[in-house]
This record gives sequence, C-alpha cells and structure tokens, in this order.
Amino acid sequence: MQATPKANRLHIGIFGKRNAGKSSLLNVLVNQDISIVSDVAGTTTDPVEKTMEFLPLGPVVFIDTAGVDDTGVLGSQRIEKTQKIFDRTDIAVIVCDSTGWGEYEIALYEEFLSRKIPVLAVVNKQDIEPISADKLDEITKFVKFPILTSLTDSREVVFRLKEQLVSVCPDDFITPPSILGDLVNNGDTVVLVIPVDKEAPKGRIILPQVQVLRDILDNRCKAFVSQETELKDTLNDLKQCPKLVITDSQAFKQVAQDVPETIPMTSFSILFARMKGDLKEFYNGAAAISTLKDNDRVLICESCSHHQIEDDIARVKIPNLIKNKTGKNIEFVYHSGHDFPDNLQEYSILIHCGACMTNRREVLSRIMKCKKACLPITNYGIAIAHCLGILNRAVAPFNIIDTVE
Repeated sequence: MQATPKANRLHIGIFGKRNAGKSSLLNVLVNQDISIVSDVAGTTTDPVEKTMEFLPLGPVVFIDTAGVDDTGVLGSQRIEKTQKIFDRTDIAVIVCDSTGWGEYEIALYEEFLSRKIPVLAVVNKQDIEPISADKLDEITKFVKFPILTSLTDSREVVFRLKEQLVSVCPDDFITPPSILGDLVNNGDTVVLVIPVDKEAPKGRIILPQVQVLRDILDNRCKAFVSQETELKDTLNDLKQCPKLVITDSQAFKQVAQDVPETIPMTSFSILFARMKGDLKEFYNGAAAISTLKDNDRVLICESCSHHQIEDDIARVKIPNLIKNKTGKNIEFVYHSGHDFPDNLQEYSILIHCGACMTNRREVLSRIMKCKKACLPITNYGIAIAHCLGILNRAVAPFNIIDTVE
C-alpha cells in the first residue's frame, strides 16, 4: 500500500488563512512533524505533501498549503502555488480559528463548490479561544458539521476528521474503477505488447504497464506479454484467441498490421485516457491535428518531469508523426509537472501524456480549462493512432464512435 502511486491516492488539500493552524492539523493527522509550526504568520511557503495510509480510506496524499491571505511579492507567489493545488484536490479542508469564516474562507468555499469538490470545515485552536455560537452558525450555512478541534486531544480530532472524510469521499475512491474490467470476462486472454527500447527503464517496465497487468490478474484473466517483434509468434502460439491486445503506443503501427482485424486492439495510453480523463473529448480533440497550419503552436504536456532520451516520444516521435501527417511547419512547446500554463489561447491543440502520475481530478480540470479556452485537447496514444490512420480501430473497444475510419 505504501508503494501506491500518488496518482492513485486520494488528494486531501488543507487550506485557510495564515496562522490558522493548518500545519499543526497536518502534523496531528499524520502523527509526524511534517510541516514547520510557528506563531509567525506565513511560515508555510510552499505546499507540503505527505503520502500515507489513512485507514479506512487507504492511500492518501495530504497537502498543506500556504495561507491564501499572504501579502507582498512572495506572498502572491505562494498564493499562486496554493491555487494550483485546487486542480488536484479531491477533498478540501478549510481551516480557521475562533475568528470564524470571512471573505477568504467563503471565496475558497465557492471556488471548491464551482469545481464540485467536497468541503470540510475545521475550527482550530478551541483549547486557546472557543468560537462564539454566532460565528459557528455562520460556518454551518456553508458546511453542515464543522469540526471543532483542540490539538491537545489529537485522537479525537483524527477520529472525527476520518468520519467526515469517509462521508464525502468520492465513490471512485471507495470502490476504485477497474482499468479494463468492463472489457474482459473471467478467464479471457489478454496480450500485452511491451517494447524494450530506450524509454523502458532497465530491469523494469513502466507504471501503466504494471497497473494494467495487475488489473488483468485482478479480473481473473490470463496475461501474455510480448515485444512487438515476437507478437506474430505469440498470437500463433495461443490456443485461445485473445479478447484484447494492448500495445505501447510507440508500437501501434506494427501491432495494427500484425493483429487481425477480428481481434480488438488498443494502447496503454488510451486505456489511461479513459480512466484518467474523458476519452470522447480526447477523441474529438485529435481531429484538430489534421487542420493544423504553418506556424501553429502545439502544446505537449507531461505530468512528470523525466530525463529526455534520444528518441523521446514527446519531443521526437509525436512531433515527427504530426509533421508527416500535416506536412506543415509547426512549433512544439513542452510543459512538465503539476503547473499548467495560463496562455492556452496561444495554441492550436494540447496533447497530454497518459497521466499515470496525475490523478483524474487534475486531468479533468485541465480538460475544463481547455474547453473554456476553446482549445482542442487529446492524449499521446490517441494522437499517435490518429496520425497513423488507425484511431477508430484503437478506440473501437470502448464504443464511443459509430463509424469506421
């Protein structure tokens, strides 16, 4: 459980004014001194993350943020970093003290409400100065059951917060969705095509491949793993026709040629596009590739920072495919990590990675920002399949289209 990737954990953000006791609350919850605690307002300068097992919820990420009422040049930078946490927050905890909720807390609440993020309220430092009944009533107009905390009674604080977190926890964290459980049945055979190339870490396979393999086993199916160079032999050796072939997107062209049309085929990246984002939106967005013009700008977003290799999929393979598809002189711009650019109107399409290191809420938030900016968005696997002319076949297992390409 401790090895659960951050992207698969429930992200719980702790927000509020400076010196409201956010860091103290986090330290109590995790039973460790993770965040620096001080009477000086603004001690927390950057978001502080702690991954842990928080039973009965399971794997979570707690994120302690800087105060949203910070001031000055550095303060505005801290606020900007805190606001970026909104995009990957699954549950928000708004912390205040006996002064109650003011414009800052209400603005936070309204922001989370607009994003459909569940909100809990914590009224801190009740052992120092209890909140008045009137101010408590003001909070209950927004959040029904504020938690009154005395950090000297940490066990009770943790119990009450766990109780409320469970009550508002999104359904997909209580019952996590299967990656391909709706595509296979008990006893089916699934073939995974995993190239061992420069992108493959030595001695290991990449995270999406590991997660898909585990999901196949969880669904009581048989998994066969092959490189693309041995795929024909693998298919011929099987006594049972595979229910599905899943390939690394970089091997799409050869796999599409070697797998008979009667066998459904897709890619790891497209599976994750469905699980982490909106497959239909990504499918529709790919059409913008064919309409690109000379000097258009394409934004390529990667969820994680990694060392770029000679034949990098984002910086070499996808740009080459798009140039060959369109025949246009196109500028490619790259963006990595959790930060997301604000100048979306400057681009003609955004191509997102498979998001194995990002939670679904952050991907959906990015999709919404693109829709607001009227910017088409797609993902690596779908973009590659589109450029190769096999997109409809690659998404056929998911029944999102009615025509054949």
